[in-house]
Amino acid sequence: MESLGQFLRKTERRFAVGGIGDSRIEADLVWMTTLEVDRAELYARMADSPSDAETQSAEKLIQRRLRHEPTAYLLGHREFYNIDLLVGVGALIPRPDTEVLVEEALRIAADFPLDITIADIGCGTGAIGLAIAANLPSARVYATDLYPAALHLAHRNTERLGLAERVAILEGDLLAPLPRPVDIITSNLPYVESSEIPTLDPEIRLYEPREALDGGDDGLDLIRRFLVAVPPFLNPSGVLLMEMDPRQIARASAFALGVMPRATIRIIQDLTRRDRVLVVEMPA
Repeated sequence: MESLGQFLRKTERRFAVGGIGDSRIEADLVWMTTLEVDRAELYARMADSPSDAETQSAEKLIQRRLRHEPTAYLLGHREFYNIDLLVGVGALIPRPDTEVLVEEALRIAADFPLDITIADIGCGTGAIGLAIAANLPSARVYATDLYPAALHLAHRNTERLGLAERVAILEGDLLAPLPRPVDIITSNLPYVESSEIPTLDPEIRLYEPREALDGGDDGLDLIRRFLVAVPPFLNPSGVLLMEMDPRQIARASAFALGVMPRATIRIIQDLTRRDRVLVVEMPA
C-alpha cells in the first residue's frame, strides 16, 4: 500500500499540473482535513498508509480543488482576526485585508463609553462584527444582511463563538433592519466593477456569490446608496468605516462629504500599503 508521504507527493503534483498555486501547502491541507490532524501530526504519519475510506475522502476534496473551488470552502472554515469562522457557498470568504478595518474600528471604539453600539452592514459570515464583539466585551453589535445563506452562516458563527447575547443578526436591506442609531458602522459592501467580474480568479468568479462582489459599472452603486442612508443611523461623534477598492477611495470620499459635509475623512492603508478603508467621522 502507498504511504501517506507518497499520496501527498502525488496530490502536490496533481495540483501543480492543474494550475493550483502553493501546491504543496494545498496538498497538506487536503490531507490534514481528511485525517483531521494538524501539520505536525501529518508529517509524523508520513510512513503510514491511509485507509481506503480516507483516500476516497481525500480524492473528493482533490477533485473539488482541481475545479478551483476555494480551499476555505473545502475546509469549511477560515481564521479571521483570531476567531475561527464557518464559511460556505453563499457568503464571501473573509480576507486578511479586512482585518485592517477591524483593527481601526477597535482602536476608535476605545475612545467611546463602555456601552458602545456597533453595526456591521452586509455582514456575510459575520466576520467583522464578530471579530469586534470578541475583542470588545462590552459592545452591543448588530449585523445585517439580505441573503439567507449568509445570514445562516452568521447565525451559526455567532452561536459557535458564544456571542449570541451581544450580537444580533438582522435580515434586511443595508441599514433598514437597525432598531436605532449606533456609534460605529462598519461595512464591506460589493465594490468590484461589473466588467471586471469575468477577469477574477476562478476561485472567486465561479464560487463566491456575485451579489457579494458586483458593485455595478464603477463599483460604487451600492456604496452610494448606502452612504446616502447612513446619517440618520449614526450617533453624534459616530464613525463609519468602509472597505473598498483603492481606486475608488477618492470618488467615495467626495461622495461621502457631499452627503455628510461636516464630517472628517481619513484613509487607512491595507497590508500592502494601498488605500483600503474609508473612515468618516461625524462631529459631536
